[in-house]
Amino acid sequence: MPRPDSPPSPATAAARIRQRALDATEVAEHLAARPAWVLNAGKLERELRFADFRSAFAFMTAVALAAERMDHHPEWSNAYNRVRIQLTTHSVGGLSDLDFELASIIDALAAPLAGVATKGAPAE
Repeated sequence: MPRPDSPPSPATAAARIRQRALDATEVAEHLAARPAWVLNAGKLERELRFADFRSAFAFMTAVALAAERMDHHPEWSNAYNRVRIQLTTHSVGGLSDLDFELASIIDALAAPLAGVATKGAPAE
């Protein structure tokens, strides 16, 4: 297993070069497979609530390590037991397969930890 601070593998770097923005049909198809996520202002978004701060932070640490291995980093915020995540691929100016790949990893990491997971983010 690569160290969390190790650079992305050559295969990961090559995959990033080949990324392209998904069209609306592709985004809709991917979203259908990720029901906990919503599209908000062109970004993939999910909010999760955990039992407590420790659980939320443990989840964020696991996501950070996975994101670093992918060299694809979320935009996110944390307030006590709540984590809001937004995904986009800045280099292509929209959503790419990387965003949905990371969303899938996030869903898998959240499953054993999440208390009450909400779909998307609540209106503020």
